[in-house]
Amino acid sequence: MIQVDAQTMREIAPRFSGANGERQGRIITAVGEVLAATLESYAIDTRLRIAHFLAQTCHESAGFRTTEEFASGAAYEGRADLGNTHAGDGVRYKGRGLLQLTGRANYRKIGGLIGCDLEGHPELAAEPVLSLRIACEFWKKNEINALCDADDVVAVTRRVNGGTNGLAERRELTGKAKVAVARIEGFVLTGVAPPTNGRPVLRRGSKGDAVGELQRRLRLLGFMVAVDNDFGAGTEVAVAAFQQQQHLECVDGIAGNDTWTALDEAVKGVAQ
Repeated sequence: MIQVDAQTMREIAPRFSGANGERQGRIITAVGEVLAATLESYAIDTRLRIAHFLAQTCHESAGFRTTEEFASGAAYEGRADLGNTHAGDGVRYKGRGLLQLTGRANYRKIGGLIGCDLEGHPELAAEPVLSLRIACEFWKKNEINALCDADDVVAVTRRVNGGTNGLAERRELTGKAKVAVARIEGFVLTGVAPPTNGRPVLRRGSKGDAVGELQRRLRLLGFMVAVDNDFGAGTEVAVAAFQQQQHLECVDGIAGNDTWTALDEAVKGVAQ
């Protein structure tokens, strides 16, 4: 079990002060106590799955500072597709929870799955620990783990949001989450890489075909990293994991000469 907790959530989320900070603190403290065990029970149990889950829930909950939609919910009034068929359903079944459960039909369905009468008591969906279970049920029902395994932020976002609203922030949060989860497993992402004998030194922020080549090699070796020619947090974590696996002297997440040489040898072994 990867021991994600309140500290992990704080590393990912933006900082708030005043009332917002207090609300965020209460949510993070409550959820953090049961986070690792709950995610494990829903097979959200790999670095990628956990990182995507934490990033998406962080975005949907406005930085873990609310488990209830800021709007009144009146905009959902009369939405038959949400099961809002009674007067006042829009407000009564407004978005709540870490992934904004919305609509009478969804409250009824998820409530049945977790054994809680959310349709009769919709306010319960905003309780932090219960909201985590609700989010996990949504994740499981919509088979989002498979999209996380492919490290596809766009596909995960579409499945959660129905579109790509807030995609840039979700990408940024996913990168932060990958780094936070990697730290739990002891990967050190600091240091300076030596020259690469003609090949470029690649680090966070590098872009281009050389990054794509690096990412393809890492994927061939079983590391779940997207091939997008963009050296982001996910690639940094994968490089650091490879360096640690190979017992390289410098575990820094930067592809320098020693890392390229080790990759050449490792890929050659796979080819054979």
